[in-house]
Order: sequence, then structure tokens, then C-alpha cells
Amino acid sequence: MKFSIPRMSLLAGLVLFLPRIALLHAEEAKARPSAAVDQSAIRAARLAQNAAIVRRDLDAIASFWTDNVTICRGLGLQVAGKAAYLELFRGDDPVNGLVYERIPGDISVSADWPLAFETGQWVGRRGGRTGPVILSGRYSAQWVKRDGHWLIRGEVYVALEAFAEGKQLKAAP
Repeated sequence: MKFSIPRMSLLAGLVLFLPRIALLHAEEAKARPSAAVDQSAIRAARLAQNAAIVRRDLDAIASFWTDNVTICRGLGLQVAGKAAYLELFRGDDPVNGLVYERIPGDISVSADWPLAFETGQWVGRRGGRTGPVILSGRYSAQWVKRDGHWLIRGEVYVALEAFAEGKQLKAAP
């Protein structure tokens, strides 16, 4: 015995079924915040951290990291953990130290997980926000959303240009 589904029955079934799929998708989209909202939150967090760096507010700087944050600095030094990362800032000379600014470019937010990926430009200025740029480059960061807040889990910075005294700095082998 040969079994076949008439084409009209299949088409009628699809016509009835597709609106249900669309409704489920629309309800799911309403339940999760839009990517634009999360992108704005990450951009605002990055700019707030930049401001904390300028103020040398170490607690505020660290508040944007997970406890197990990892970093690869522009010239290759790698550090793991919030305490170790904070020591890099604590060790900077408050008058003549480098002040880092990250300029976010693209921020991609996952629709499936509480994860985001940021890329952008960075500059290191000697002595303050208006000081001379001695290093610059590109960076990327992984963000994770915990308890409604976006935190940095990992960052990779690559120095691509040096100016003045920055030309004497050495990259890690």
C-alpha cells in the first residue's frame, strides 16, 4: 500500500502551523532584552571604567571585572585574576603614569548566552587624559552578564603604534 500526503493538506498544515511558530518567536523576543539595549549597557560600562581610570578610582575600575578576569596587555604581559590586574593599576605613578582609554567600536551580543564580544581602539597617555599618547592599538574583550550586570571576563590588547618614549618600551618575547 502506497501512502501519500495530498499537497493541499500539507500546505494547509503549514498555513496553520507557521503563525504559531511566529507567535512563539515574538514572545521569546519580548522576554529577552534587545541586543541594542545590551550593547548600550556595555558601551556605558566601558566609558564609566575609562572615567574611573582617569580618577584612579581602583575600586570602581575593578568593579567591571569578574574575579577570574584575564588580560594580555598591549606589549604581551599576561595577568590572571582581579587582584593581579588591579596591581597593574595600583603600581602606576599617579602623576606620570599611563592613563589608558578604550574607545569601543563593535559590540556583538549573543542571542543564546549571556555573552558579548567587544572590539575597539585604545590609547595610553602619559600623565593624564590630555597627556601625550605614547602607545596605541586595538583590543578585544569578552563580557559576561551576571545578575543583570555586564562584567569583563577577558581582555586582549595589542600595541600597534608607539610615539616618543613609547618607542623604547619592549614587547614580551
